[in-house]
Amino acid sequence: MVVQVWLYFYCICLWRCLKFILRKLTGRCELQRICYKNKPGAGRTLKLESSLKSSKTKLLQSAVAVHPDAIEKTIEDILTLKKVNVDTNPQLAVSLQACLLQIVGYRNLTVEVEKLRREAYDSDNPQHEEMLIKLWKMLKPGVPLEALVSKQWCEIGFQGDDPKTDFRGMGLLGLYNLVYFAEKDTNSALQILSDSLQPKCRSVSFFLFSKISKMEWEMKKFDKAIGYSFAIVGINITDLAYNLLISGALKTHLYNVAPEAPSLHHFQQTFCFLMHEFHKYWIEEDPLDIMEFNRVRNKFHKRILKQLQKTDMALCPHSAASESLVNV
Repeated sequence: MVVQVWLYFYCICLWRCLKFILRKLTGRCELQRICYKNKPGAGRTLKLESSLKSSKTKLLQSAVAVHPDAIEKTIEDILTLKKVNVDTNPQLAVSLQACLLQIVGYRNLTVEVEKLRREAYDSDNPQHEEMLIKLWKMLKPGVPLEALVSKQWCEIGFQGDDPKTDFRGMGLLGLYNLVYFAEKDTNSALQILSDSLQPKCRSVSFFLFSKISKMEWEMKKFDKAIGYSFAIVGINITDLAYNLLISGALKTHLYNVAPEAPSLHHFQQTFCFLMHEFHKYWIEEDPLDIMEFNRVRNKFHKRILKQLQKTDMALCPHSAASESLVNV
């Protein structure tokens, strides 16, 4: 234990000595070296975030948690502290601002998402009720909902006749994501819902076909569905996206697609992507039945985590904004 502590402090001292030497050799502080040597995106922002958090200076440590309105003032204080000449380094402040907006924005996004997750669905709240009815109308266009408590909810993948019981784990966040998916990517949502309800054709050998009746063959061919309840899976994938966000694993993706502060919109786009990918993955895995859901979900989770370990990863390339960033 003593040896480990000694090694820890030794590495800290060694690293600080190295930074001092690099500053003398290059004439630039660590923040300058990070901003000038790395292109905009997760690679640069993650390094800057790590540098600020590990700093021994309180101003730098607290920079990752300032209010968005205080970012400009914080940058001015940092440049003064580091004795950086703004006239000869005009772009440094711009780069620092872009990174801090992402860092602070991610932190604020986790707070917003957590607040939605903790807010329970309230059937007496007209806004909550309106959102739920909106979800029904988008997923079952032209089909009237007979009652707010009805077996009809099972048609879009809820477990029982009262959807509020299914929102307990993810609160309003689950409903927000489902409505966003159905509204912004309606065709895909309807297709995935339809697929989840379709019978799954099993392969039956010619030898077996010759030994059984037509009725028996039909039963064997279509004796199970593709296999999941759309709404329940949507809430479950919301949980997956939430855990990726809270753990920080989603930083690589969001820092690459959000040129400034990541917002709830970016999080919900990520949810839509995960719904698409999980549906494809479920079909590829070809599970025997719904009892294998947790196994498939865990494998899918590990697959996404592996992808997010790459600093240049953008889960939704089509929505990436990194191409519009200017390397400053």
